[in-house]
Amino acid sequence: MSSNSSIMKKSVTVVEALAIVVGMIIGSGIFLKPSIVLSDAGTPTLSILAWTLGGIITLASALSISEIAAAIPKPGGLYVYLEELYGGVFGFLLGWVQTIISYPASVAALAIAFATYSGYFLPMNEGEQKLLAIGILAFILTMNVLSTKYGGFIQTAATIGKLIPIIGIVAFGLLSDAAPGLDGISAAASSAGFGVAILGTLWAYDGWIGVTNMAGEMKNPSRTLPRVITGGVLFVIVVYVLFNLAIFQVLPVETIISSKTPGADAAKVLFGSDGAAFLTAGIMISVLGALNGYLMTAARVPQAMGQEGKLPFSRFLGGIHPRFKTPANALALQSVLAVIYILSGSFNTLTDMLVFVLWIFFTMGVFGVFLLRRKYPVEKGRYRVPLYPITPLIGGLGGAYILYSTIVGDPVRSLVGIGITLIGLPVYFIMRNRSTSRGA
Repeated sequence: MSSNSSIMKKSVTVVEALAIVVGMIIGSGIFLKPSIVLSDAGTPTLSILAWTLGGIITLASALSISEIAAAIPKPGGLYVYLEELYGGVFGFLLGWVQTIISYPASVAALAIAFATYSGYFLPMNEGEQKLLAIGILAFILTMNVLSTKYGGFIQTAATIGKLIPIIGIVAFGLLSDAAPGLDGISAAASSAGFGVAILGTLWAYDGWIGVTNMAGEMKNPSRTLPRVITGGVLFVIVVYVLFNLAIFQVLPVETIISSKTPGADAAKVLFGSDGAAFLTAGIMISVLGALNGYLMTAARVPQAMGQEGKLPFSRFLGGIHPRFKTPANALALQSVLAVIYILSGSFNTLTDMLVFVLWIFFTMGVFGVFLLRRKYPVEKGRYRVPLYPITPLIGGLGGAYILYSTIVGDPVRSLVGIGITLIGLPVYFIMRNRSTSRGA
């Protein structure tokens, strides 16, 4: 493969990068989570505070990772950062679980979610839902193979589309005279714990780091990444808080807590019987955008690892399509694995088992800014995290809290996740020894 064919186009714009950040964070969670967070927090006021503090923790993490992204603007994202800061084995293990399980299982889950919500308009059995999920995945794969610009266009359009129902509920909800109005903000509910409520919001803020995988296709990643990450996370915080305020003004606390779809219930109150269809369509667009964002960013990890000879079949995975200049082989791998998970129905189990492991790596990434400043001199004009060291400490402690809560809540599943991750160690040493023998 010639050197020209191994270079992807610098085609990801600032708008598309911002759409990746927002589109990967906002999936279906915001439409479903308000009832869970409210139940845990105890009151709408504490619920809003939980969404705000969860956003602050996420923003602190984002600001910290942004400094690393500005200093190491390479494709592969967190996998590369861990490799540079902690050593090859840590980066490899993250890339391993992302490539084999985490990303393709998430893609599978999103494809199934799209098909499930489609059932509102076109009733389907389980087999038909799986076929639709595979079909929408094939469409997204084709667009991203043909051009990263096509994937970027889908991401931008889907992000705008998913904001329409959210903005509609926020605008009409905050101005609505429907009961309970402002009294809903101060109503009381049962409580499972404020810390649990914050934990629930942190899941809803997840996904923004995927944009760092695209660094190799941005014209100025050192400048672009900090801007789009910070701006995207701030935007989502505002959207989440306003969305919850609108729901609390429209629906009684008891209705919100007992509802599995509080967003749809609010839409019914505001827009009548067509409200549910309006919101369901918005959720489908939202899930489609998240699906596109996950597949697009997922492929950049095995592609980067393949170019460095870190995986079996590295030449194949690291290859770039000679005509389209896209990581077609890595995209195909992620899609094939996703189809296997769709057909087996194992995606939720796999992602649940890896939650603990992924947050170990993510927390290492946030704390990595301390290592970064020791290993790399700060260049003049390069982005630096504000309020250092307070900001990375907030983000890192938030990650540590998730790790503690996860292992206490489900220690067996957490340990299984670690075991699955460590299966990659023999692969790491085999590939390292193969590379060493070739060098000799």
